Order: sequence, then structure tokens, then C-alpha cells
Amino acid sequence: KAEGNYCFLNGELQESIMSCGGDGGGGCCDGHSHVDASTDQSSRYCLHQMIDTENLQCLNESTPGSCKLVFRPWSERLSSDSFVESDCDEELLFNVPFTGVVRAKGIVLIGGEAESRPTKIRLFRNREFMTFDQAGAEADQEIELCPDPNGLIEYSLKPTKFGSVSHLSIHISSNAGGETSRVHYIGLRGDFIEPFRSKVVLANYEIRPQASDHQAGSDSIESGFNQTAASK
Repeated sequence: KAEGNYCFLNGELQESIMSCGGDGGGGCCDGHSHVDASTDQSSRYCLHQMIDTENLQCLNESTPGSCKLVFRPWSERLSSDSFVESDCDEELLFNVPFTGVVRAKGIVLIGGEAESRPTKIRLFRNREFMTFDQAGAEADQEIELCPDPNGLIEYSLKPTKFGSVSHLSIHISSNAGGETSRVHYIGLRGDFIEPFRSKVVLANYEIRPQASDHQAGSDSIESGFNQTAASK
């Protein structure tokens, strides 16, 4: 958590200029904590495993399907070969469906270099497959992003908003001044609550009986009568 000109890092108060200097693109932003890079955090940033990848989409991506490359294990976050880049302007809109209900607690984002780095994201919960027109509505949370080339800054998500999420939309609304935005990695921390419940299959019964059913019933009754008469 940021406090004044200082940040808490591993339980100790550190000067923000030391912990958030990054590429010199700004000071320390509020509402974040720092990830311990000395240990593998893949078990914490594991919600990528719960994403319905087949239906994952990103609007305004220059290469179709490239958005699926940025949701990966935390240990692979520094791969520079995997990224999604916007097409005609700086905006990107990720629609992230999950395979069940999750509790989303935090997000980490590694952007591109220099001016292609996203500077603000807007988050929406449970609004399936949003469009840019719909993204103009009030977001459930807005986050100003610090420069973070190593993916070591986590932004906490509001528990009251993201405690039960089946679909997460991530709107990148601005960058550091470039014509396009680039994202190399998005890490989501949280818990898997439950899978979607199976839909109840309702049997449809015919309101009007079929003549063939009556015929079959009559034959059965007649057959049974004949057998009874013969046994007497």
C-alpha cells in the first residue's frame, strides 16, 4: 500500500523513488503492493488456468488471437516474444470469461516500452463481451499504472466488486503517448470458487397424444386380454 512518498515492500517502508522508479515514467501510484521476485509466484498468480481460453477475446488487437499469449504463468512473464498490440489507436478491450466463479484479488501488467506502455486500465465485472461503446460506462475500478517492466507491482482489486466474478473485462484506455499500446503480460491473482453448475435439462412432453401411441397401447391391451382368456 502506498502512503505519502513511501511504499510498503516486504513489510518494510521504502522510498517510492527506489521502488517505483522503473523507466522514469512517473512516481509511485496508489493502491499497489510489490511482489517478491526471489520466489516463484506462479501458485498465487494462477487465474490464467481458469480462463475459458477458447472464448477469450480482445477488441482492437492488431493480430487476431494474440491476446491469448499474454495470460500465462508468472514465471514466464518476462518473455518478450509474446504480446498483444493495439491496431488503430491506443485502446484495447480484453473480454476474459472464466470456466467458473473466481475471487479476483490482484492484477499485474507488463506493458511495452516507452510510449506504448499502458498508463490506465478500467475494470468491469460480469458484463459479458463488452464493446467499446459499453466501456464508456462507469467502471467497477480504475487503476493508474506505474512503469513495471519486470511485473513486480500488483494492484489490489476491490473485494466488494470482484469477490464473485465469472467474466472480467479489462479496458486499456490510455498509454504514455504512443499511437498504439502493447501488453506483454497480464497476471491475475485470486481463488477459484466453484465451477459453473450444470444446466438442468427439462424434458418436453407432448401435449397432444400421437395416434401411433394409441395403436401401440391398444395392441398391448388386446394381447393381454387374449392371453388371459386363453389361460381360463
